[in-house]
Amino acid sequence: MKDISSRKDIEFLMNAFYKDAFADPKIGIFFTKIAKIDLKEHIPEITDFWEQQLFRTRNYRKNVMQIHKDLNLKKKLENTHFDTWLTLFHKAVDTNFKGEKADLIKTRALSIITMMRIKIVTSH
Repeated sequence: MKDISSRKDIEFLMNAFYKDAFADPKIGIFFTKIAKIDLKEHIPEITDFWEQQLFRTRNYRKNVMQIHKDLNLKKKLENTHFDTWLTLFHKAVDTNFKGEKADLIKTRALSIITMMRIKIVTSH
């Protein structure tokens, strides 16, 4: 199994992850009904985000924390939602990639989720 080495790999990973996330009974509703994500628009944006995390590009310009705070106003995000997201994200990575960047994306995902828990779930 190869490591994540390009934008194309990240895009592949995001498509694999969102396929499972959209179908998940705990978190799918956030993507399909609450945020109403259009994957054709979202995949390039979220690929920018993770490409910045892994390869230090400067393509992502949005405030990811604010996006999730706004989502929380529409439907309360709970620890179980973050746990499910992280489990599905790790599964998508582990199923498709192995190596330094694969480990890094999982570490960054955990860090981001931890900050979101602090700023969104525990701040109420």
